[in-house]
Amino acid sequence: MKGVNYITDADNRKVAVQIDLKLLEKYNKEIEDLIDGIIAESRKDETKKPLDVVIRSLRQKGKLK
Repeated sequence: MKGVNYITDADNRKVAVQIDLKLLEKYNKEIEDLIDGIIAESRKDETKKPLDVVIRSLRQKGKLK
């Protein structure tokens, strides 16, 4: 793919990717979606809180009316 280069190790395994910044600008929304997915996946084992508890906490902190 034009604008994308893979960095490989001594065994020719891909270990990193280098992306041209102009390409990032073109696909900004798609990249944001990818990053959101990665973040969601990394948080899948975190403790969950009921929505009403979160809302109550935000109201107490003055961050939600």
